[in-house]
Amino acid sequence: MERKVGIIGAGISGLLACKYVLEMGFIPIVFEAKPGIGGLWNHTIKTTKLQTPKQAYQFSDFPWPSSVKEDFPDHNQVMEYIESYARHFDLLQYIKFNSRVTGIEYEGASDEDMASWDLWGGNGDPFSLQGKWNITVEDIHRKSTQVYQVEFVILCIGRFSEVPNIPEFPPNQGPEAFDGKVIHSMHYSSMDDVDAAKFIEGKRVTVVGIQKSALDIASECAMVNGVENPCTLLYRNAHWQLPHYFPWGVPLALLYFNRFAEFMIHKPGEGFMLSLLATLLSPLRWLQSKFIGSYIRWNLQLKKYNMIPKQSFNKDFSGCTLAITPENFFYRVEEGSIILKKSATFSFCKNGLMIDGDTAPLETDVVILATGYKGDEKLKNLFVSSTFQKYIFGSSNTTVPLYRECINPRIPQLAIIGYSESLANLYSFEMRCKWLAHLLKGTFKLPRIKEMEVDVLSWEKYMKDHSSEYYRRSCNSLLQIWYNDRLCKDMKCNPRRKKGFFKELFEPYGPMDYANL
Repeated sequence: MERKVGIIGAGISGLLACKYVLEMGFIPIVFEAKPGIGGLWNHTIKTTKLQTPKQAYQFSDFPWPSSVKEDFPDHNQVMEYIESYARHFDLLQYIKFNSRVTGIEYEGASDEDMASWDLWGGNGDPFSLQGKWNITVEDIHRKSTQVYQVEFVILCIGRFSEVPNIPEFPPNQGPEAFDGKVIHSMHYSSMDDVDAAKFIEGKRVTVVGIQKSALDIASECAMVNGVENPCTLLYRNAHWQLPHYFPWGVPLALLYFNRFAEFMIHKPGEGFMLSLLATLLSPLRWLQSKFIGSYIRWNLQLKKYNMIPKQSFNKDFSGCTLAITPENFFYRVEEGSIILKKSATFSFCKNGLMIDGDTAPLETDVVILATGYKGDEKLKNLFVSSTFQKYIFGSSNTTVPLYRECINPRIPQLAIIGYSESLANLYSFEMRCKWLAHLLKGTFKLPRIKEMEVDVLSWEKYMKDHSSEYYRRSCNSLLQIWYNDRLCKDMKCNPRRKKGFFKELFEPYGPMDYANL
């Protein structure tokens, strides 16, 4: 019997899941709420470009076309690349567009039975004769609802969409007190380029945030309005921003994306010798972070703009809170079309914003909240079962509990791709989809539930140690190779992908090293 696998989302991770599930002989059904593929790349702002060089952001079996010369392609080029991938592997026929999943419900064992299981799903297998998932899907155009039954579910809904993170304010100090317009960056990004330009043209705009979307939107406002109506960028804490990937002329990949770089870091599940090596090399890791930070401070003149972060470069790298500085960003700060303003808190008033420490309001016409998303809440809300909601959410002081960043040990016949982050998400998502496809095929079995939970806690400790308050992003950027080694060993593949001792130690790893797994 051909087994059906329901895939929710047709962004990067959804397309990859569809492709690899299909290759293993299963029937994928992809549900996508939008009319097209690509996820965030399908509705982003005009100036958005890749944050990582294209060599690190490509499908392992589908290289970038030679016509794309730029190292950091723009969002139109990225969309063309994604669409070409989907057409090349004939994935579009498996996608149901304009189909919003409103809930998923497990049909099988009771909560009491599942709580007593020693193995995932009761038998350690990804499929069960009794267990099924019911996926409730709303047809957005017809306003009708249909329930689909599948043997396995893959959630590919990502973190950065649908449920915006809106700051909370005391009564009468929130957006309701403001006479101007307040939107989230999500809504700004969903506008087409012409409408977005009209929305901000001739207006005093304040952008709240300091991550990539905030920087890009502030730059767009500055390009449209210039110094006549400068854009204010309001932020709480500065983060490191890279002007490019060659600090002091040294490729960043040589400093972070090879095995030697990872020897400097204490890793989940490491043995005594690796632990000792990481301790001995810790001064080198400190020097590495200072080396990069010194270049950025000099190149971007951060002291001049009071933008030197308190945390180390490695801390932002580990937490996936780095950003590539938009072109001419600090030139626009210098000319006055972007005004940087740091504040721990703010509130709304009739004419604008009251900034912590200021006596007069910051007068503004439009406020754009680039304050992130509640990805964990979006994930939780998909589940009908309150028990599964509790399992998937964890708690506010834990990471989302996922073994190999894919499987919740307590939720059977379900995987999550695209929630945990790295600095090259396509690369990470593809590795997880390959791993998951091998799991579904039966190449390997998962450990016992208790063993998986211990492993999850070890990775949580690592993320808390290295990422500080951003640990819940579950970013593995500092240990991409170590993490991939675990996946390769599970898939019964050789994790050493280079030819020669020195290449294995010092040559950067990338997507093409894991082709044909």
